[in-house]
Amino acid sequence: MKNIHKVLLLSFTFLFGCLLFVQSQPKLGHINSQELFAAMPERDSAQKKLQNLAQQFENTLEELEVEYNKKLDDYQKNVETMTPLIRRTKENELQDLMQRIQNFQVEAEQDLAQQRTELLKPIQEKAFNAVQEVAQEHGFTYIFDMGVGTIIYAAEEAEDILPLVKQKLGLK
Repeated sequence: MKNIHKVLLLSFTFLFGCLLFVQSQPKLGHINSQELFAAMPERDSAQKKLQNLAQQFENTLEELEVEYNKKLDDYQKNVETMTPLIRRTKENELQDLMQRIQNFQVEAEQDLAQQRTELLKPIQEKAFNAVQEVAQEHGFTYIFDMGVGTIIYAAEEAEDILPLVKQKLGLK
């Protein structure tokens, strides 16, 4: 009788342990964030704004360089006939213009980076929130980003949640 109780207790403990083990298995999923961002129409409009801004900066830089080259050419053609005061004034003018060009390049790059952050951050947050919602709704423990990560193996059991996130965001 004691042996039967021990066997039943041992069997029950074993089954209970197996159930806990099965329930505690992490559910893994993966997504390619680059593919998700590419499918989001907001990203296209942000990219167009960034391209337009970059083109404006490039046009302004070209205008400054044309002005510099004209002044440099004029200086080189007339340097022999200039008085020392005029020559120094022209050289200072060229140096100032070169400094303005360099400052403009640095500030344009910084401004473009800031604009990129401001335009893309809400899009990234929207995608991140959708991934989190899908992961919670479907009981995922971990979601791996295949777009930026270096995962070298994904088991067949790993589920790609990109279609679920696209559905959540109303994307095709």
